[in-house]
Amino acid sequence: MSGFDPKTAFSLNGKGALVTGGGKGIGRGVALGMARSGAQVHVLDRDLAAAEETVAMILAEGFRGKAHRMDVADEASVDSTMAEIAAESGIDILVNNAGLAIRKPTIELSVNDWDAVLKVNLTGVFLCARAAARHMIPRGTGAIVNLASIMGLSGGGLYPNISYQSTKGAVVNLTRALAVEWASHGIRVNAVAPTWVRTDFIKALTDNPDLLAKINSMTPLGRIAEIDEIVGGIVYLASPAASMVTGHTLAIDGGFLAQ
Repeated sequence: MSGFDPKTAFSLNGKGALVTGGGKGIGRGVALGMARSGAQVHVLDRDLAAAEETVAMILAEGFRGKAHRMDVADEASVDSTMAEIAAESGIDILVNNAGLAIRKPTIELSVNDWDAVLKVNLTGVFLCARAAARHMIPRGTGAIVNLASIMGLSGGGLYPNISYQSTKGAVVNLTRALAVEWASHGIRVNAVAPTWVRTDFIKALTDNPDLLAKINSMTPLGRIAEIDEIVGGIVYLASPAASMVTGHTLAIDGGFLAQ
């Protein structure tokens, strides 16, 4: 008889969970989802006021949370914040959610714009994963979930977004490489690859009715995703229910990549 118990398999009770870019959008949804699953959530964001708004929502529901100002592209900021949190509650879960997009035609994209996206979407993921792992390895356990994108698994084509697509593709393979390197330390590393999600991050796209109709027509389920539809996959990958899952990128895309 199976010993599977969904109440414990999906529980994050007693875990210290960090969410980068947790001040809004998917990050806010993930922070709330982690808190509701029992974790003590540390909300990390360059915008401290936004992080504090998320934490206020967590506390209002009777759960545990704390806001921290952190810039994922700043090595000193990442290392000092991670050390502070590790000393306070331990680091069991890291969700690398912070992201940046600069949507311009490639021939018009400056090196400064290219570098800005790489620093957040790729270097930031590396810095945060490295810092978290330094605290996870001595404990012999940990779960890291990176935010990739369907644009890291396809060429897009609806509009130019080369730096975003390149970094998200790199996140997919970074996830695989870290999963292999850290498996012997009990650290699982996975990613989710969302489709377009209704947030301010893509408001310029969803405010264009013709483009939104095109996106919907290219998605077998016929619509973009809501934040909560992404949160479930992230909580799953961070939970004991996914204890045998590592190096995997879970597409949450309404069937977009199945075509």
